Amino acid sequence: MRTLVGFYILCLLLGQDLPFLLADDVNFINDSTQNLCFATRLSDFLPPPYSNISDSMPCTPLWNTFVLRYSENRDNVMTIIVSALYTTGWVGVGFSRDGRMVGSSAMVGWITKKGHAKIKQYYLQGTERDQVVPDQGELQLQKVPPVVALHGAMIYLAFQVKFTVKVPRRAVILAFSSAYPSKLGRLSKHDDKTTVIVDFSKANGVTSIQTTGSTEKTKHGVMAILGWGFLLPLGAILARYLRHRDSLWYYLHIGIQFTGFIFGLAAVILGIRLYNRIQPDIPAHRGIGIFLLILSILQVLAFFARPHKETKMRRYWNWYHHWIGRISLFFGAVNILLGIRMANSGEDGWRIGYGFVLAVTLLAFIVLEIFRIRGSIGSPSSHTPPSFETHPSSTSSV
Repeated sequence: MRTLVGFYILCLLLGQDLPFLLADDVNFINDSTQNLCFATRLSDFLPPPYSNISDSMPCTPLWNTFVLRYSENRDNVMTIIVSALYTTGWVGVGFSRDGRMVGSSAMVGWITKKGHAKIKQYYLQGTERDQVVPDQGELQLQKVPPVVALHGAMIYLAFQVKFTVKVPRRAVILAFSSAYPSKLGRLSKHDDKTTVIVDFSKANGVTSIQTTGSTEKTKHGVMAILGWGFLLPLGAILARYLRHRDSLWYYLHIGIQFTGFIFGLAAVILGIRLYNRIQPDIPAHRGIGIFLLILSILQVLAFFARPHKETKMRRYWNWYHHWIGRISLFFGAVNILLGIRMANSGEDGWRIGYGFVLAVTLLAFIVLEIFRIRGSIGSPSSHTPPSFETHPSSTSSV
């Protein structure tokens, strides 16, 4: 019990500094957005060399009114033109190794209130405003100056960048804000953002676009928290502290643990789907998830292979069942916190929500353990279990 309490205290302490944000909703690309590719000849207002090649670039709507045009030469130098509907504020496009905002480099452009065009590279060290550093970044811009142009209601960001390693599929972050940057170039918080996966290997032809919408990440997070963060700990609590209710604790324990297993399995399946789509660099989160899946399957198999109560093996089976359950709960909580960290957000909703679940779980352990020590709960009664009962007194997960 003390080990479990220590585990949850550690998780609560870790959770205090974890930023959280799920990717914002990706809007449906309709015919009007598709028409943005053909409404304007970029060569009429962009300076060379962008004007020389812009009309021959493949054009792909990405998200909202964001449109991407690009081409790549043999030296891995890519010419990129991003356009979007513009009124005020700034528009940005970033490149990320793992789909996360932190650690990415971005090109951001805007038109000042006096009508001056501005474009800068930014390095995103964190989610706070002072961690978005202007005039820094890992993008290898070429000698051709980047350009910002306002034509009609659209703003155009054009630049050339060289990628040292040719990676066909790249995570591209799109964001905008209606508030202007400061005089020193500090950006205001974005109004909205998303991440798309672009297949740049088809820079001279068709583009393959995949989006990381909030619904998929939300489903993955909800399933993980319901399974590993709520149901499985609840089943363990009932098994430890409801033993005085004869076989009731057993049937509740089995039913809740099996339901938690289903939710945990769903979280793993959704996580695999997300990984296959955006392929983020999250080996710890992914590895722990697979480890938890293996442990949970072993627990289910152990239930069906449970030896008879009177055999010598039953004692060792109990040790195995109890400690595998404790290890699973610990790593489940840790992996949820890692998932919150990987989601990378400036909002606190899910961090506070899961922190509340952990706090309530820890409080329940402490209060119930006090009652258990005093002998009020947790001791099996003298009633004989029904004849169809298969020795529930030895199936606790804690």
